[in-house]
Formats: sequence, structure tokens, C-alpha cells
Amino acid sequence: MMVNFRRLNNIIMKQNSLLHLMAIVLVVAMSMGLISCSNNDKTAGQTDVSAIADKVWDFSQTHPDGFTLDIRTMTEPTEGIAVSYAATQNSHSRSQLDMVIAHALQNDGFVGGWYNTTDGLYYFDSTRLFPENQLKEALEFGKKNAQNSAFILSSSTEIPLDGKVADIVGRGTLIVGTTGDYRPLSFRESDGRYWGFGIEVAEEIAAQLGVGIKFVPTSWPTLSADVQAEPQLFDLAIGGITITDARKQQMLMSDGYLANGKTILCRATEAARYQSLADINRPEVRVMVNPGGLNEKFARENLTRATIIVHQQNEEIPSLVASGDADVMITEITEAPWYVNNDSRLAAPLLSQPFTHGEIGVLMRQGQDDLLAFVNATIARMKSDGSLRRLHEKYGLVYSFTRRSSFL
Repeated sequence: MMVNFRRLNNIIMKQNSLLHLMAIVLVVAMSMGLISCSNNDKTAGQTDVSAIADKVWDFSQTHPDGFTLDIRTMTEPTEGIAVSYAATQNSHSRSQLDMVIAHALQNDGFVGGWYNTTDGLYYFDSTRLFPENQLKEALEFGKKNAQNSAFILSSSTEIPLDGKVADIVGRGTLIVGTTGDYRPLSFRESDGRYWGFGIEVAEEIAAQLGVGIKFVPTSWPTLSADVQAEPQLFDLAIGGITITDARKQQMLMSDGYLANGKTILCRATEAARYQSLADINRPEVRVMVNPGGLNEKFARENLTRATIIVHQQNEEIPSLVASGDADVMITEITEAPWYVNNDSRLAAPLLSQPFTHGEIGVLMRQGQDDLLAFVNATIARMKSDGSLRRLHEKYGLVYSFTRRSSFL
């Protein structure tokens, strides 16, 4: 059979031309399809942004006090440190909300908002959310984005980027003043180690700040002066410091984290002798107190007939009472049980009927309102999660009288 190669070649060439033409048409069609698809995606994307913005706008109308919203799920996170991006700074009203939503979708997916009563506008920001153990990183991000503050969601605590908390975080150490003479709240061993209920509260504050801790000594006579000293000696003071109006007028005091009240220590063999303040307020009763604090103040105001002995070292007084150098020690219901449990010669016969009722808190100088808010938030969290109660039990600081029930 003879093959006409010229004819076959022509057929192949025609087929190739046809295939080539079909390929061109297909490419053009695909190109047009892709362009059409791209436009549809873009339109859909714009619609999605606008739809989300509508939802955020509606949400803002019922949350004028402020919110942080995960726009991917339209839920409010309960934990984290919210810091805004500079790119969406000063965005307000529904007309500018689409831009904020678009930025948030391209980044972290969080939007913050609040109502400004001054100008009557709702403001919105694309927001980044940090874990609450990354306060340093959150503050650094805030500075890079020209923000004024960061916001801790779990405690609703605002942290200024130029405040005391930021200084402590930047330093990396919380400096705490404490007397170290008040078992079981604050005691310094001969090797310099501090321990106690108040010490552990201070350590928790430092942990929440994400910094280390350093304890420096103070004393009851010099406590107020040391808190207000220039240059500053420490960031805050802790350990058996009763909240009083006088202190709050000069300094800042936190919420209470431990109930307190005046009571006595005496020799166990004489416990029946002291059943009231009148039993103590006699010339023959030698009452020993440490100088400069509320114990001495209470004794001088209420035991005008007793013999008052001032001894410099608070931690030595219980053993001096036990050995007969004094008859009674004026102390607190927080301190007395420890000595009774650790020295069988001592008793606290009026432990369940304290002469006063008060609370112990953290003391700091005025002008540190951001640190005060942070400390109060830490105390509130310790109450709610049970860690404060566990500390009470660890140190034997559980009492039955009514005024203390709110701490348990």
C-alpha cells in the first residue's frame, strides 16, 4: 500500500492548526473565567467585610463601655491582654469600621471598641491579644504602636504604658518592703530568706507581673516614711499591715486579703486570768509591745492603767512573755495562733473575740494607681480561684467570726 506522505503531512498540519486554535480559545476562555472568578471573590470579600462590620456595629450599640471581640466567632474573649494596632488608630463611626475589620481579618482577628462620651462617637481598633503571662511583650507592642495603655481582660485592668507597672516590668524585678518580724505573715531567717503568708502574696503579684522579686527591710516605726521616701526604696510594702483611714489619707492601700484584729498572747498557765480588756488594764499587768505600730497605739489608748513595756524586736516578745519578762503581748489574730502552735508555754484566750476588726492589705505610695489596680486584681483572682483560701489554711489563718467570712 502506497502512503501519500504529502497528503498525510497536510492533514497533520491542519489538525495541529485546529488544536492550536482550540488551545488559544481555551486559554482565552479560562482567562476570562478566572477574571470573572477573581471579581466575584473580591465582591464576596467586600460583602463579608461589610457584613462583619454590620454585626460589630450592632454589637457596639449595646456595649458602650467597651469591648474586645473575636470577629471570626463574634464572641468576647475573657482572658488576654488587648493592645491596639497603630494602623487603625482613631477610626470611628460605621463609615470607618470596614477598614478596621479588613485589618483585623488580615492580622489577629480581634476588634476593640468603645463609646466616647466627649464627642459622641464610637471608636474601633484592630487589636492584638497577648496571653496574660506576656505582659512585657504586650507593653512593648503597645509602645511600638504608639498606644497609651494595654488592657487585661480577665480583671478589666488598664495598664498605662508610662506608669509604675510598666516601670517594674521593664526593670524585671518587683521590690517589696517588709518588716520580716511578723510570723507567719513576714519573717526573715538568719540566712536572709523570707517566708510567710504575705511573702507568698507578694510572690504571686510578681508572678502575675512576669518579673522576679526582691525583698528589702523596713520597720514598723519607719514604715510610712520608707513608703514615701525619695528616692523610692521599694514599690510596695506587705506583711501584716492593717488598712486604716490614716494610712489611706497619706498613701494607697489595696483591698484586704486577710482579716485581722487585736488580741493577746499570755502564758498558758494564766490564760483564765485574762478574759477581757478590763482584766488586762491593771497596774500589775506588764504589757509588752513593739514600737511605732498599731500594737503600741492600741495599748496606749486602751490600757492606760497597765504597765506598758516597749521592746524593739517584735519577734522576741512571745518568748519574753513565755519566760516571765512580761505578762501579756498585744498582737493580732493573724500572729497569735502561730506562737501558740509552736510554743506550748503560750496561750491566746481571746482569739475568737478580738478587740478590733480590720483587714490587712498592701501599702504603697500615692501616684501608683495603676499598680494599686493591678494588686487589687491579683487579690481578687486569688480569692476567686481558691488560692487565697489555700494560703489561709496553710498558715492556720482560718477564723470563725463573722466579719472574716467574706474572705473564705
